[in-house]
Amino acid sequence: MAGPSWGQIFPHLVANRLLANSAVRQKLLSMSDPISIINHAKGNGIGPGILTIEDLEILENIAITGKKEQPLTNGGEQIGRTIAPILEAEPNAPLYRNNLPDWRKEDFPLNAVECSLDMQVHFDITGNSITEGKMADISNAFNDRLQVLGKLIVANSNLPRKPMEIARLNAEKSRFQARDNLAVAIGMVNEPRHSKNGHLMFSLEDASGEMKCILMDKRNEGQSGESRISIEAGLMPDDVIGVSGTFSQTGDMFYVDDLHFPLQHRHEKTYAEQAVSVAFLSDIHVGSKTFLLAQWHKMIKWFNEDPLAKTIKYLILSGDCVDGVGIYPGQENELSIKDLFEQYSEFARLLELLPDWVECVMLPGNHDAVRPAEPQPTLEAEIQQDYNSTIFVGNPCAFSLHGVKLLSYHGKSIDDFVAGLRTVTYDDPVEAMRMMLRRRHLAPQWGGKTPLSPEPEDGLVIREVPDIFVTGHVHGHAAIDFKGTTLVCSSTWQDQTSYQRMLGFQPKPCMLTIVNLGTHKNISIPFA
Repeated sequence: MAGPSWGQIFPHLVANRLLANSAVRQKLLSMSDPISIINHAKGNGIGPGILTIEDLEILENIAITGKKEQPLTNGGEQIGRTIAPILEAEPNAPLYRNNLPDWRKEDFPLNAVECSLDMQVHFDITGNSITEGKMADISNAFNDRLQVLGKLIVANSNLPRKPMEIARLNAEKSRFQARDNLAVAIGMVNEPRHSKNGHLMFSLEDASGEMKCILMDKRNEGQSGESRISIEAGLMPDDVIGVSGTFSQTGDMFYVDDLHFPLQHRHEKTYAEQAVSVAFLSDIHVGSKTFLLAQWHKMIKWFNEDPLAKTIKYLILSGDCVDGVGIYPGQENELSIKDLFEQYSEFARLLELLPDWVECVMLPGNHDAVRPAEPQPTLEAEIQQDYNSTIFVGNPCAFSLHGVKLLSYHGKSIDDFVAGLRTVTYDDPVEAMRMMLRRRHLAPQWGGKTPLSPEPEDGLVIREVPDIFVTGHVHGHAAIDFKGTTLVCSSTWQDQTSYQRMLGFQPKPCMLTIVNLGTHKNISIPFA
């Protein structure tokens, strides 16, 4: 009679805090009852750590005889292998697997084959873009942004009083020159800059008028909150914020006491009833000479064999799945596949290697064959025809999986946040994601590095705070919590490019981030 499968054996290794190499794995699979042998590890000095062939032989002997094998002696001196004394395990000592803390079955409890597809799209510009690019469209987009974010500021911030139109504040500024009578306004930021003394200066504009503002650097007075964050980081052009403060005695400057952003203090997560997992990748760059093909096949093997992989129902691909053609000067010298459609066909073949239980959701990025202006519609039907079971959406896309809200955005605007804010760097891209959530906007700056499409309703406003917010683009990697939202910076599958080498930037490739929808536990598996 055949023994248990590896999927049945593996949880018992985890429970006994043991790891098995390929030789040990083969020996376990050849045994008729390896589980009972493994379970003798506790209390017999085996583990935690790597289970060796020698350890396994000792456990097998214990299972047969009921006692440890005694080492030989020579003249009263003990020789041979000495079993370490039994010690109580440290309760928080993690088991390490792939150089990262291992996962627990209770955090990833449900196999993907046990549930059906449950996806609901809340926002996708595909088929809904109606802009003509005229001045009226631009004006409508900014008015919609100001109106929506203004309401969020009122709802989520502790404003000291009801906001007033800027034109009315300017007309009645003498009323708001005393410290005990604060004025409040909500508007859009123009020309933010730091003075030589470190103060933050900007203009604030709404539909009625504009006023000059200054936020003083008061770090020596214990300045904190959004004011401190903004002094250190700066503001983005076209940010929508609230200000409270007073006018100067001359009335030509508004002294800001506090800033108010649209993000609520903390988001309450939604937990799925069916606790399957979702995995995240971005920037695969198939067609590039630096695409990591061997590591892709290593991941495919893991998907087909590892128990954790069997919990993954969805794989979110957040843009730049191919390297594209003509994206930057000289790109043809760095391509292994020089035809755009062949790049997409090759990626389709690579996705076919995934197990049947995995549903792929794919959105475009700045290397893809769609318009560069965001929000971007999904890939054309001519490209989609090579893909058998992939769900195609636009960029960004807000959707739910089993009731859990996700926002997937390729992340091109991270370039603007790096250029515009002092605290955001390519080495820490999640700081840009925090700033996006704080502003409830994915790409506030008009005319920056990110081309924008002026739709009547600003499609880059974050209208609902997601449970999971994912980006890519910068070839970094992170998975952290921010005010109740899981932030995932998806890893790339491309090695360092010549351009990155020139900049001294080292990507973090081949990390598969996995989040369980029922527990919101996450783990990242390296394949590099």
